[in-house]
Amino acid sequence: MLRVADLLPSSIGTLIRDARKQRGLTQQELADVLGTSQSAVHRIESGGQNLSLDMINRIAGALDSPLIHAGPAGPTHLRIHGPVKLHGSIAVRSSKNAAVALLCASLINHGRTVLRGIAQIEEVNRILEVLVSIGVRATWSADKSELELVRPARLDLDRMNEEAARRTRSIIMFLGPLLHSEDAFNLPYAGGCNLGARTVTPHLQALRHFGLAVRTTQGVYHAEVHATPAPERRITLTERGDTVTENVLMAAAQFPGTTEIRNASSNYMVQDLCFFLAELGVRIDGIGSTTLIVHGLDRIEADVAFSPSEDPIEAMSLITAAIVTGSELTVERAPIEFLDIELAILAEMGLDYSLSPEYHSCNGQTRLVDVTVRPSVLKAATDKIHPMPFPGLNIDNLPFFAVIAAVAEGRTLIHDWVYENRAIHLVELNKLGADVQLLDPHRVVVTGPTRWRGQELVCPPALRPAVCLLLAALAARGTSVLRDVYVINRGYEDLPNRLNALGARIDVFRD
Repeated sequence: MLRVADLLPSSIGTLIRDARKQRGLTQQELADVLGTSQSAVHRIESGGQNLSLDMINRIAGALDSPLIHAGPAGPTHLRIHGPVKLHGSIAVRSSKNAAVALLCASLINHGRTVLRGIAQIEEVNRILEVLVSIGVRATWSADKSELELVRPARLDLDRMNEEAARRTRSIIMFLGPLLHSEDAFNLPYAGGCNLGARTVTPHLQALRHFGLAVRTTQGVYHAEVHATPAPERRITLTERGDTVTENVLMAAAQFPGTTEIRNASSNYMVQDLCFFLAELGVRIDGIGSTTLIVHGLDRIEADVAFSPSEDPIEAMSLITAAIVTGSELTVERAPIEFLDIELAILAEMGLDYSLSPEYHSCNGQTRLVDVTVRPSVLKAATDKIHPMPFPGLNIDNLPFFAVIAAVAEGRTLIHDWVYENRAIHLVELNKLGADVQLLDPHRVVVTGPTRWRGQELVCPPALRPAVCLLLAALAARGTSVLRDVYVINRGYEDLPNRLNALGARIDVFRD
């Protein structure tokens, strides 16, 4: 039995269609039982309509189907039995951050967009719910390997699913795509991880060059567009951020002429977006550098299929899992260009690892390797560990070094200068036996090695620190319980079962 709460509208529609056919009912006959129209049933089965819990229960009753279960959706928890040794190999899946950028970018394409191998995670689910609510047709292939997106001629922004929008920070990346098609629109405030005040000012400053003016009142961005023709634009970003660069790229792609973006991020998800825009016919010079020149188009209408590249943050998570548990593990399809600094630091700490020859991702651009990690005796990093914009150490990989430092001999200073309070969440590792001292909201000192012990914990409201607790629990003596893991499901697809395939012992349960 599948839970409706865990599925996309398209998947729910497929379940309903299959159950209806098993009962030998036509769409019209089911519509008659429900007191609705045949067209409404067709829309439901096509995944084009969000369903209330009441309607799902009515459909389940009408079909008497054990495939449709609409019970209460309580929080999901993990029970981790440790310590364990991992073994074998595991392939890195596609990037969460690239996925959400590409979903937003599908709004600028008036043709058919097919995304292959896209991460099926909660963050993607939330963006898809928003897209479907405003009229985008989203259809999964039977094996869920491809997602087809077709936007309508006119988006119905008044019907936006605000609840889904408020649960993701990625909603801010609707600003760039909507600039060309809308004179005025509203967006809910962005949500996502609780990492302190994450200003949207750089987005608004940059998008003013395209005529965007935004007022913020009562939890809503009120956007108005007063476009002025300009054959050339030169924009210097005040922050070299990933999402702000992506927003400007999507805005620039839709405006004829040339847009030069200075101080642009060259991170992995930005490069993936550039590769996708190139498939749409948008020429971009300088991909992989901090200066991008976009040659925009008046209208974008192309049928494209694109595969986002593998996720370097997931790769680092899996490498960390091997290190913390003292395991030999091969992490396949790791994007080496975005892990070079991390691996260099780990080598200095004493990690024994090897790399396969390079090969390319399905997008034909990203360089991949297989990383084999072997049990190692680590020592604390000589210098402090801190993030930098690409090609420096990735900000999202920084928390994993807290777990790694906890198994190394000596004291390691970790400086999370970007986010205001994420370092605070790393102190939760102390409950599992670590020695993490908080110096201030940005700096922690980790002293190792650690004798991990099982404990019951609640996930912090930040994705990477939450995963750090899960990885530490794999090495802990006894049983750990990690409660309310929604934040992990935002960024990782089926992580407990994938770790179990490597030798972990993780039970998923609800109260």
